[in-house]
Amino acid sequence: MRSIMFYIVLEGISGPGGRDGVIHIADAKTLLRIEGKEISEVAIRLKDIKTLDGVFAELKQKIGSLKNKKDKPVFGVHTWKKLSPFFNIARMIDLMTLFIKVMLVAIVLVSIMNVMIMAVYERINEIGTIAAIGTVPGKILSLFVMEGFLLGCLGTLIGVIISLAAIAAMNVSQISFDFGRQKGLLLSPTIGVTEVVTISAIVIGIAVLASLQPAWKAAGMDPITALRHV
Repeated sequence: MRSIMFYIVLEGISGPGGRDGVIHIADAKTLLRIEGKEISEVAIRLKDIKTLDGVFAELKQKIGSLKNKKDKPVFGVHTWKKLSPFFNIARMIDLMTLFIKVMLVAIVLVSIMNVMIMAVYERINEIGTIAAIGTVPGKILSLFVMEGFLLGCLGTLIGVIISLAAIAAMNVSQISFDFGRQKGLLLSPTIGVTEVVTISAIVIGIAVLASLQPAWKAAGMDPITALRHV
C-alpha cells in the first residue's frame, strides 16, 4: 500500500533527528538514479495549520477511497497530528501560552482596578465638588472610564515598544541553542501584526472593564457626603 503523508516542513533542511532532508524531486531522481515514477510518499505543506482538518477530510474522501484489485486502499492518508510526536509538544506549548495570556489579563484587570479605586478615594472631595455644581452622574462615570481607557492605551503602547525592542535585540544577538542532533540553531522570535493588534485590543478592553466598578462608585456618590469627606 502506498502512503501519502503531509506535515509542516520546517525552515531547516534537517528534522529534529538530523536525518531528514528536503530536496527537489528532479534532484532526488538524479541522486537516487530513479528513471520511472517510484514515489513512495508525498508530503503536503500547508500555510495555515488551521486548515489541516479540512484538507485532510477532502483528501481522505477523494484519495483514501481508492481501492486496488484486492479491495484494499491504494493510498494511506495521514496527518501530521498522527505521525509526528511533536504535535503533543506543540499543543502543550499552546496551552502554556494560553495560560500565560490569562495570567497577564488577570494582572491587568487587578492592577487597573486597584489604580482606579485609589483614584476614586483620593478624589472624593473633587467628585463632590463637580457633582455639587451640576455635573450629572453619567458624566462623572465617563470621566473615570476614559481615564481607565487612557491608562490601558498608555500601558499597551509601552508594552508593545518593550516587546518589539526585546524581539529585535534577540534577533540581533543571534542566540543559538541545541535541539536533538541539531547544533547551533539560531533563536529567531517573531510576532505578527495581527497578534499585536489583538492583544492590544484585549488589554485596552480589560482596562476599560476594570474601570467600570470604580467609575460607577464615583458616579453614585452623594455630593454632600463627598464634600464632608476628609
